[in-house]
Amino acid sequence: MVMSVEAQRTDDAFDVDLVFTKADLEEVVPHDNDPIMISAVTAGRKVHRVLVDQGSSTDVMFWTTFNKLQLSPDMPRPYGVCLYGFAGDHVEVRGYLELRTTFTDGTASRTEIIRYLVVNTFSAYNMLLGRPTLNRLGAVPPTRHMMMKLPDLTGKVITIKSDQKEAK
Repeated sequence: MVMSVEAQRTDDAFDVDLVFTKADLEEVVPHDNDPIMISAVTAGRKVHRVLVDQGSSTDVMFWTTFNKLQLSPDMPRPYGVCLYGFAGDHVEVRGYLELRTTFTDGTASRTEIIRYLVVNTFSAYNMLLGRPTLNRLGAVPPTRHMMMKLPDLTGKVITIKSDQKEAK
């Protein structure tokens, strides 16, 4: 019997306190508002330079990343809405796709199906995790602590630290 990711959820899994302490700051290099940049496993491959972007209303995969993952060009489904960048410029959307994406800290993990808009524009990042996924994950990413915490499906806390060197 195959159980979907959605079917595995319980209300108790999200009833977890996500607490940030002074100890969480011990490995943080003093910074001037560096972004939170993590790694995740998508389409069976580890993807680095994933920006945790609380300002984004969508989850984005850049065309260069799509190609590096060697996904079929037929995978993206048509997406009929225009996307505009931060400066108001039109961004070419190649479509959207849904991919299993795993977040792990090495001791606990969580896999979700994320809908990414595939866009053809330059970026220093490979993917953006926006508010849709952050909210669904119940994730909290404080920039001061340079990490993201989220509950796994059993109620454990996953702590994913930002790669500060890469973020600079």
